[in-house]
Amino acid sequence: MTDTTTKSNLIQGRTGAWEIVMGLEIHAQVASKAKLFSGAAVGFGAGPNEQVSLVDAGFPGMLPTLNGHCVEQAVKTGLGLKAQINKRSQFDRKNYFYPDLPTGYQISQLYFPIVGEGVVEVEAEDGSFFNVGIERLHLEQDAGKLIHDLSPTESFVDLNRAGTALMEIVSKPDIRSPEEAVAYVKKIRTILIYLGTCDGDMEKGNLRADVNVSVCREGQYAKFKADGDFKHLGTRCEIKNVNSFRFISQAINIEARRQIEILEDGGKIIQETRLYDPTKNETRSMRSKEEANDYRYFPDPDLLPLELEQAWIDEIKANLPELPDEKRRRLMSQYGLSQYDAVVLISDQAKADYFETAAAGRDAKLVANWVTNELTARLSADGLEFDASPLPAAHVAELVALIEEGVISSKIAKEVFDHVWNGEGSPRQVVEARGLVQVNDTGAIEQAVDDLIAANPDKAAAVAEKPQALGWFVGQVMKATGGKANPASVNAILKATLGL
Repeated sequence: MTDTTTKSNLIQGRTGAWEIVMGLEIHAQVASKAKLFSGAAVGFGAGPNEQVSLVDAGFPGMLPTLNGHCVEQAVKTGLGLKAQINKRSQFDRKNYFYPDLPTGYQISQLYFPIVGEGVVEVEAEDGSFFNVGIERLHLEQDAGKLIHDLSPTESFVDLNRAGTALMEIVSKPDIRSPEEAVAYVKKIRTILIYLGTCDGDMEKGNLRADVNVSVCREGQYAKFKADGDFKHLGTRCEIKNVNSFRFISQAINIEARRQIEILEDGGKIIQETRLYDPTKNETRSMRSKEEANDYRYFPDPDLLPLELEQAWIDEIKANLPELPDEKRRRLMSQYGLSQYDAVVLISDQAKADYFETAAAGRDAKLVANWVTNELTARLSADGLEFDASPLPAAHVAELVALIEEGVISSKIAKEVFDHVWNGEGSPRQVVEARGLVQVNDTGAIEQAVDDLIAANPDKAAAVAEKPQALGWFVGQVMKATGGKANPASVNAILKATLGL
């Protein structure tokens, strides 16, 4: 990938321009009914410690049993990221003490992950594309949760999340701005949802990101990238567990500026883990950044190395669903949509499916406009997702058909849409019940035009010298016909009558 430094992703300090360099670690909860190494249920909303097995609680003598479905989900995700699937991987123990980690260690994959290098194509805000390299994807178990606000003197432990399967997707340091970071996380989230390997619910913590931020002087990134040497590019700090797109952007901005101020004052960046406080809009130190040897990693003696057969991997690959990039290209080719429209549609799988159902046999561009504008806005205002739309795709198709047939105008269609949304029936039923049929009778339109010109002879005479004034006449004819006149007929008759 070529260097993507532009003036827009440079930060101006007191002593010159700086670049941001980032790699992200996305933790995605595997879509599974059971945990990674136990049969305990996985689900949001259960009471404290209601979904905990003896394995999750770290009872002596309890042995982990690998959940094969979680392995399949990780392989499927790796294939969706166009990454190398490692036929041999290994689980390791990451040793540290924390009250919500009953065993005193986390089972993860340090040395031999299940997925190796890959690449993701990401759409930038300006419609261009950039690539982000994937370093690895490994499986690991989540920790529990500490609750501090139920007592002034005690903390409580909820182990419902303990042992839940996570996929940690580690990117290469290819991300150069807060906007690129957000776009990358959105793309990963979309891919996971299409694959069905994670529901992407950030509010529930099912997808969250650790953001590694460092800064360097303008031009240094290109040099170090060309040499393949990022170790000496700049000391990075990791911002842990950021769980919204807005917070990701804000955290990166504030952390980059913090580092720049320290460096410009002659200080040094300490490699550490930090937390973002959205209330104060600041990052604060959590702990010094540990190295692998601090965790005393070693292969888990209770779990054999994981050996995958190529035939099984090939079977999973053959059954992958259509992914966002392929769907975008197909929508552009099959329906003649612009890249912008296709990108907007594929950003939500339910929206893309809704569009295709409504577009069958109809003007696809017109359908796309209704789906991405009117319907999206109405759903957003009512706090609804596309898969919960009260308006079936058949209604949008019928509305577009009425426009194509000349029964209603685009302006009348918006009024019809309002009535349909309020549950008054299908578009055709609303048009018939409310008498909203477009006036195509040229005789009626000619009469309205003649009456208007007779009442405004001075304005009619001025149109010859100022043709743009025709718009006033169009508006008045539409008003006189209650907005029902066919706009194309109105324009044609006015031009013919006024000699334009």
